[in-house]
Amino acid sequence: MQKLKMVIPKGRICDNVVNLLNEAGFKLKIDERVYRPAISDPELEVKIMKPQNIPKLIELGSHDIGFTGYDWIVETEADVIELIDLKFDPVRIIAAIPKALLGQNLRQRRIVVASEYDRIARSFLDTEGYDYVFLRTYGATEVFPPDDADMIIDNSATGRSLKDHSLEVIATLFESSTRFIANKRVLEDSWKKEKIREMNMLFQSVLDARCRVILEMNIPKEKFGPIVKILPCMQAPTVAPLHSGGGYAVKIAVKKDEVPKLIPLLKKLGATDILEYDIRKVVI
Repeated sequence: MQKLKMVIPKGRICDNVVNLLNEAGFKLKIDERVYRPAISDPELEVKIMKPQNIPKLIELGSHDIGFTGYDWIVETEADVIELIDLKFDPVRIIAAIPKALLGQNLRQRRIVVASEYDRIARSFLDTEGYDYVFLRTYGATEVFPPDDADMIIDNSATGRSLKDHSLEVIATLFESSTRFIANKRVLEDSWKKEKIREMNMLFQSVLDARCRVILEMNIPKEKFGPIVKILPCMQAPTVAPLHSGGGYAVKIAVKKDEVPKLIPLLKKLGATDILEYDIRKVVI
């Protein structure tokens, strides 16, 4: 049996990836001590690794597909194909300094810069004309200033940790999120290409479903025209006559952020028995 080799990330971004796989129908049994978890699809072979290592391993062909942060694709300069930006765990890659150094011209002296990102940090510092000593960190970068570093280049989700350590952002380098990526050569294999296409479709269907809900309602005949005209939907509403003959049962898929204003409006216009429920997948 042919198999597609997939690698998923350890750590912070693991949970969202595992949830996506499970919702798409690829059931994973995760054990913190096991690096090759069981998966329900016999055509998939899974390994768990640090996200920092994933882009280059996929480029080299050790694995066919995987999930990692865009920041590590940039940092490792991995030549891979990005299939989907999943938008999970969004962060900004930032440069920050202690608030006590604000207003000082740090380009006039040699500074110590701490970061997990070697290439990203050096590229920024060289472009900006800093004279620096680079200090590689392995987590908890924000604790280095002010005693051990003048600047950090790190990822920040909410900015809370920066605030807690009295750090001020002086530049945002780029934004990062979790990406689904593939080895370039793997798409030359027709079986693997089709398998990846199917997985991609299922992942996208889950992501689309997460931002939509189903609304069902009953609409009296005399109210039907005005209400149907204002209904947002993906293509057209599903309409069926009620058994009593007095109106119609209508079903629509709408974006979640439209619901708070839409339901009161529908009620005001005469819709009744309005139901809202979640969707598992949306395949267009």
